[in-house]
Amino acid sequence: MRATSVSLRVAISTTICATMLGTATAYGLFVTKFPGKTALYGVFILPMAVPIILIAIGTLFVFAKLKLVNTMFGLVAAHTMLAIPFVVIIVTAGLKSYDLNQEMVARSLGATRLRAFLTVTLPQLRFSVITGALLAFLTSFDEVIVAMFITGGKGSTLTRKMFSALRDQIDPTIAAISTCLILISIVLILIGQNFGARTGD
Repeated sequence: MRATSVSLRVAISTTICATMLGTATAYGLFVTKFPGKTALYGVFILPMAVPIILIAIGTLFVFAKLKLVNTMFGLVAAHTMLAIPFVVIIVTAGLKSYDLNQEMVARSLGATRLRAFLTVTLPQLRFSVITGALLAFLTSFDEVIVAMFITGGKGSTLTRKMFSALRDQIDPTIAAISTCLILISIVLILIGQNFGARTGD
């Protein structure tokens, strides 16, 4: 139960951080034009291309120097790094079908860029943002490799506990928890699809 609580708290925190940072990144890269924009976009989605074991090892070395190993903040930061690419890609795809002139009209009528984004742009991107948030939650909740390197003891996540338990014996509890995790993933996907269908209507 403690591990489940840790996983939920980390996943929720990661979802909030990754969604905010990923959405801001996607929007910033979309509305600005400068040399190296494509390269910068590649940097943000790089965690998807690098083998997760290399990310885990690098994170361990860096966090050991910063004294972030086995801390909630460290795990949230690591998972946020892994989740941001999903949010950036999905929100960027949503922005490509969005007419930026609508936001420009709002700004021409006196709205600040932030207010125009929050009241005009963001509501039309809500499906992309919510989908990115759901993927960020699943990325954090299901992640095990990085958690194996930078967590332990009372700070262990559910997936880390499961992996450690499997090394010793096959416990029916693990099968039950695995079924629950699969059901959670399916439910979140169905929620996203249902929201998307309503948005389309």
